[in-house]
Amino acid sequence: MADSTGRSGSRIRVLLVDDHQVVRRGLRTFLEVQEDIEVVGEASDGEEGIVRAEELRPDVILMDVKMPGTDGIEALRRLRELANPARVLIVTSFTEQRTVVPALRAGAAGYLYKDIDPDALAGAIRSVHAGHVLLQPEVAQALLSQDDLASPAGRPGALTDREREVLCLIADGRSNREIARALVLSEKTVKTHVSNILMKLDLSDRTQAALWAVRHGIAD
Repeated sequence: MADSTGRSGSRIRVLLVDDHQVVRRGLRTFLEVQEDIEVVGEASDGEEGIVRAEELRPDVILMDVKMPGTDGIEALRRLRELANPARVLIVTSFTEQRTVVPALRAGAAGYLYKDIDPDALAGAIRSVHAGHVLLQPEVAQALLSQDDLASPAGRPGALTDREREVLCLIADGRSNREIARALVLSEKTVKTHVSNILMKLDLSDRTQAALWAVRHGIAD
């Protein structure tokens, strides 16, 4: 049942942004059979994706990287500038680190390859919607070798004991709500801790924080 804003209850609203119509059609066909996921729109390039994201305000955007005109990375940067709340999940066939790192720096909540199992993709959508950071294992491993992403100027000693606990849970893929429950804190307090962690370690997002924690031995 839709509310006054047009949203359909607790279903996850998804926007598909890919320049290949056959890919969009395949994604839509699969996702439309998921009871908790609703495809609310499509776009064939980054520019149209930005417009549709602002118009539809989806919860999650499935975004390709390489598209004509405005590509996925530029679209991500502009959505961040617009403070669009959608969580962007990159789904692409490009595996080069030179593509992965800029996408994560631009604010992607996850990075997956197009050969991912369909059920795993649905799970990934639910995961990033819940606030998790999601990377396929080979992507995370590749990123750990990127000194510019995983080893900024911040040092573990700058963190309080509580911030280290929060950072461990971020690295474990926990959302703010899950961290709050685990540490018996309010979500507002957790958000403050996360902000402090990012500031102290000179990081821009949770993905970088998770990788930093692994790189520095704070998390497994």
